[in-house]
Amino acid sequence: MIVITNPSAIANEISLIDSLFEEGLSLLHIRKPVFSEIEMVEFIKQIKLEYRSNLVLHNHHQLAEDSGINRIHFSEKDRKNSFLVNPDQKIFSTSTHSIEDFNSLENFDYAFLSPVFSSISKEDYHPKENLFEALKSRTNNKTKVIALGGINSENIKKTLENGFDNVALLGTIWNHKNPIKQFKLCHKIVLSHSL
Repeated sequence: MIVITNPSAIANEISLIDSLFEEGLSLLHIRKPVFSEIEMVEFIKQIKLEYRSNLVLHNHHQLAEDSGINRIHFSEKDRKNSFLVNPDQKIFSTSTHSIEDFNSLENFDYAFLSPVFSSISKEDYHPKENLFEALKSRTNNKTKVIALGGINSENIKKTLENGFDNVALLGTIWNHKNPIKQFKLCHKIVLSHSL
């Protein structure tokens, strides 16, 4: 299961991140669009070294190598304006918002497809189409498709049963009064589905 950091700072964020990993988090996408390069370095340094291989950088990609991170995420805009350097040495992910964009991907290990449901963290961010129906026309089987947008404990099972390979959580974790408890509940549902 994937968790994306809240774009802005959260109280006790590093402690919560370490706890998420201790509870079985697979990947943490670090999405801090307003962080300077220095702030990003400081943020990464605070996360336990043993979890570096589970971190994914959304920006300041140049910091990856020196930070021991081999996972890079490209926004839709960045993907269209970038050339993937050394695709064999890194694990690449990206964001898509239509099945057509997802189907056209090359050299990406996985991609977010969103929004599946109305967003928990972004106001007025709703699905433009039924992505469960759209997934029926999936032709790209090299790239894993990850559901994003409005994913919570009540709809994870439905999401995985309708063709998504995995889910990414943001609002359901960081907007919850007990992020760890919420993560454990969601993680349990994902694990039970994969059995």
